[in-house]
Order: sequence, then C-alpha cells, then structure tokens
Amino acid sequence: MTNSTPEKIAVIGAGITGVTTAYMLARKGADVTLFEANPYPAMETSYANGGQLSASNAEVWNSTTTVLKGMKWMFKSGAPLLLNPKPSWHKYSWLAEFVAAIPKYRENTIQTVKWALEARAHLRAIAEDEGINFDREERGILHFYGTKGEFDVAAKVSSLLAEGGLERRAVTPSEIAQIEPTVKGDIYGGFFTESDFTGDIHKFTSELAKACVRRGVTLRMSTFVDKIDASNGKIAISNHPAQDKASKKGGVLTEVYDKVVICSGVRSRDFAAHLGDRLNIYPVKGYSLTINLEDEANQAAAPMVSLLDDNAKIVTSRLGKSRFRVAGTAEFNGYNKDIVWNRVAPMLDWCHTHFPDMSCESFQSWAGLRPMMPNMLPRVGAGKNPAVFYNTGHGHLGWTLSAATADIVSELAIAQAA
Repeated sequence: MTNSTPEKIAVIGAGITGVTTAYMLARKGADVTLFEANPYPAMETSYANGGQLSASNAEVWNSTTTVLKGMKWMFKSGAPLLLNPKPSWHKYSWLAEFVAAIPKYRENTIQTVKWALEARAHLRAIAEDEGINFDREERGILHFYGTKGEFDVAAKVSSLLAEGGLERRAVTPSEIAQIEPTVKGDIYGGFFTESDFTGDIHKFTSELAKACVRRGVTLRMSTFVDKIDASNGKIAISNHPAQDKASKKGGVLTEVYDKVVICSGVRSRDFAAHLGDRLNIYPVKGYSLTINLEDEANQAAAPMVSLLDDNAKIVTSRLGKSRFRVAGTAEFNGYNKDIVWNRVAPMLDWCHTHFPDMSCESFQSWAGLRPMMPNMLPRVGAGKNPAVFYNTGHGHLGWTLSAATADIVSELAIAQAA
C-alpha cells in the first residue's frame, strides 16, 4: 500500500469467507469494518456444515452423470439431490448455465483442487498464529464405495485430482477396516486422503473473528446493510440495527469507505445486482445432523476418521469426544430453510446401516443455504466498479476454499490502493 493512511475497507457478511477476508485485509494493513446482520459471526451457512477441509472433495458437479442422476432423483423426496420443479427464472437460468459449464469440468476441478491445497496451508498457519482450537482432527478423509462401478469412476476422479497436486490412494476393504474399524456395510473399496482434515467451522470462525478484533477490525454485528452506493468514487454503505429491520427505528446510518468486499453468501446476488454486476448465485440447501455421543459406548461406536459416501452424498466428521456430525444432500428449493423429516430420515438410516452400534437417539438437525455458482467456482475479484470486490459463491466448499480466496481478494483490494 503506498498511502500512509490505511484504506478503509468494508466487508459485508461474517460467515467463514467474510471473517477470513477481514482477517487477511487487516494483516495486510487495511482499516477494516465487518458488517453482519446476525448478533454473532457464523450463524448462517457457516454454523453447522459437514466439518471437512477436503481437497479430496474438490470435483465440480458439472457432469452429464450428475445431470442424469438429478433427473432420476427429482421426484424422490429422500434422494441425495432434490429439485423442486416449480418454475423460477433464477433456478432455471442457473441450471442452464450449470449444463453449459460441463465442458469445463476438468479445468474447473483442477483449479478447485489447487485453491483447496493453498487454503489448507493458510488455515493451518492461521490456527497456529492465533491459537485457535476448533476440534481439529488430522486423521484424513476416507471416501468409500459400494460397487466396482462407483469405485472405477472415483479412480478417474483421483487421476484428475492428482493433476491439481492432491495425493490420495486407493484402499481395499481390509485397509478400510484398519483405517476406520467402526464403519460397516457392503463396501467394495475406497480412496484415502491422509492430508485432509476436519473441525468445527463455527468454532473456527468465531475464534477468528476475535483474532480480527485483536488486529484492529471493527465488528458491526446486528447491523443490516440496506444499500451500497458506489457511484461517486467512494463506497457509501447505508445500514441500521438489524433488530429494527422492519421499522428502522434506530435510524439509517450512511458511512463512507474506500472499498467494499461482498461476502454475503446467498444474499450476494442482490448486492451485486444493485452494484451493476451479475452474480448468478443460487441457494442450494444442505442438511446436517449433530449426534450427541452421550456415553463411552456410543463414543467408541462412532468413527474418528472423516468419511464421504459418494453414492449417498453424505460426509461425516468427529467433533471432539462427544459429537458426531453427519451432513449432505442438495436441495434446489429457493430460499427455503425448512427442515423436512423426509430429508433427515435417510441420513439417520445411513447412520443405522453403517454404525449399527451407535445410538442416534439424541441429535440436532440443521439446514443451511449454500451459495452456489453455476460453474461451481467462487466469484473472487473486482466488479465493474474498481472499488467493489467479491469473495462469494463457494457452494459446498466454503470452508475448504475460504482461506485461499480471502488471500487472493485481499491482495487485489490492497493492490488497487492509490
């Protein structure tokens, strides 16, 4: 930065991408204000995800196979992927762009792997530098498959991931039993990525927000951003207390910044539209269950190694001694966050099948909206206005990619300082 006075940069959204962006900007010398409508960081999609930092899950979904599976599952309420066929221009324009991105499947997968590997290194360094405890488990991630056909498809994906720099190795059923003895069921084989790891995203983001404050970031929690005006060479942000959203009793305050970074998840699309940018993010609902392991028997019956069942589209992570997180499904149903039993029940059935000795009697269910771009790559960079930047649209890989994309966007924002 060439100015002696630090640039004032606003970051909108205090999920994992917003907090990591604020942190990276602060480390590089910016005067950062972080806006969030909720009273605390990481209360939306970053609250209870699957817990995986998984370069091994970097394959983008844009493939003919995914489209065919989606068509087959469309009318099955418990299917891993569910599409509400009710007409919506937003939804169908997104799906059309998703299909159009199929020719870039290979290129985009390799790019995602590279970002994921870079992000892992950044995140480990951040956790070390700031002393963040987030129930991290460095035990790798195990993908497993029930049939030879599924395994053979995964082998091709492994070759593609290797082009991006990721090492994962094929494992036999006997090796799987050694890696994670608790998992049961008919398993043909799998792939094991020893370098991947897991943790609690909410704990990490909350602790990183505290680190941001220590580095001079101003947190504006419970603050609703009404409008961002970038028309006069500066960024004017109109905001008011979130609890007064309907009446705006607290009054609207307009503050001026040099730049803004939009990290607002599914709401980023609306901000972008007002700023003259097209950002076709769609909210793809995912579910998670946090199973309480209330005694030693259940703790012993639950896996410690993180798992991914590609056929069921379910991931797991162990969060400390007494919690087991199960997450998955993709639901195209607008901005609906309702928790539907027909979506929860298959996840419980999956647990009963693969961990029959583990009780699922006590659990919390959760649903969040993944901000997903049609090509499965996040939008990272400047908008039409050189003072506007985006770091959003990470889909199901928000935590996996966030530290890398935050580093990229912070470098771009700082580099454009006068």
